Amino acid sequence: MTRKIAILGATGSIGKSTLDLVERSPERFEVVAVTAATNVEVLANIARRTHAKLAVIADEARFRELEQLLAGSGCQGAAGEHALITAASEADLVIAAIVGCAGLRPTMAAVEAGKTIAIANKEALVTAGRLMIDAARASGATLLPVDSEHNAIFQCLAGSRREDVSRLVLTASGGPFRTASAEFISAATPEQAVAHPNWSMGAKISVDSATLMNKGLELIEAHYLFDLPSSRIDVLIHPQSVVHSMVEFVDGSVLAQLGSPDMRIPIAYALAWPERIETPAQRLDLASIARLDFEKPDLERFPALRLARSALESGGAAPIILNAANEIAVASFLAGRIRFNEIVRLVDWALENGHSGAPKSIAEVLEIDRQTRERVDAEVKASCD
Repeated sequence: MTRKIAILGATGSIGKSTLDLVERSPERFEVVAVTAATNVEVLANIARRTHAKLAVIADEARFRELEQLLAGSGCQGAAGEHALITAASEADLVIAAIVGCAGLRPTMAAVEAGKTIAIANKEALVTAGRLMIDAARASGATLLPVDSEHNAIFQCLAGSRREDVSRLVLTASGGPFRTASAEFISAATPEQAVAHPNWSMGAKISVDSATLMNKGLELIEAHYLFDLPSSRIDVLIHPQSVVHSMVEFVDGSVLAQLGSPDMRIPIAYALAWPERIETPAQRLDLASIARLDFEKPDLERFPALRLARSALESGGAAPIILNAANEIAVASFLAGRIRFNEIVRLVDWALENGHSGAPKSIAEVLEIDRQTRERVDAEVKASCD
């Protein structure tokens, strides 16, 4: 049976990797809808190539351009947030890969509609985790993690009961500054921070890897996805990026998922679940790798992980504030407005000065996010004056 797929964020790295897999198995998958933020040319090309029925551009100002590019293709063009929400309506599986809080409402709409959603949008669970999990329980929606770490845990948990799980272990490469001194890290340049040793990623997530904030965000995601408290979710530095995460069970057994650092592996598991499909990912050669190293994270040199755990344990609006403040701080660092060590300082400041009430809707999540961004941006400007 052919699985109908909507790819929200088709022009990004997750979207492109998804398309690579889908187009290798046309007998299994039918792309019914694709979306993008602003890149109309690439979106229209994808729509034509996949014979999608609907192509949505988030930027309404580019709608006419999209219509012209789709002329004669048989694909309907649409624009704006309402159209993004509609894009998932005819799909069996929704790939939620819109970057940032722009993906919150479309992802929640898919959850409320009871769809199967492959979640590649960190912000969905970091900022609105409780809302999304509650909505999924009410609608019967299925959430499939795409992040390599959470997907690894999901694979390790296959066939197991939650009560059999002792703890989860998220692995982290350690980023480009794993062995660097605190003095070197504090003076790091954007070029040094985005030079990830194992993965090819965008600038923002590369900086998050350098601060270990990405692992902090994943810690929050894991809490919501697998319904375990912070005290039962650990982080280990694993520089080879071969073991993507582990699960320890009550009997002392530990299961790990291993693989080459290729996002097509976790995406393929979500696409075909509960089955598996072939991927072109490089096969793992443990003999040539020869060794696998593990170490505890240094919270003195990388305090972002400590802040993220504290935000998770505080609950309420803290994870939203953490995420929004970090995004503004990272953007400011990449723009040369602040130093590397000021990223965590700004996040800490925002958490200390933010409100603590838990959001009751996506609208409230977005308002807390907006207010936090404004306050942190103003703090950056004040520090630059």
